[in-house]
Amino acid sequence: MLSDKQSLILCGIMGIGIFVSGVLEILDNFITKTILTLLFLVILTNLIITISRKKEKE
Repeated sequence: MLSDKQSLILCGIMGIGIFVSGVLEILDNFITKTILTLLFLVILTNLIITISRKKEKE
């Protein structure tokens, strides 16, 4: 699904997003929570797909 570089960029964006929204105190905002949750789900889905593809090759 995503390359390693893209996965690292998404993880970095999520980390920076959590940090910045925490500093600006907008972490309780619904839109911020939605964006961060969707980003987390994309990363998690990519992890599951990558692991299942590696198991199929073995």
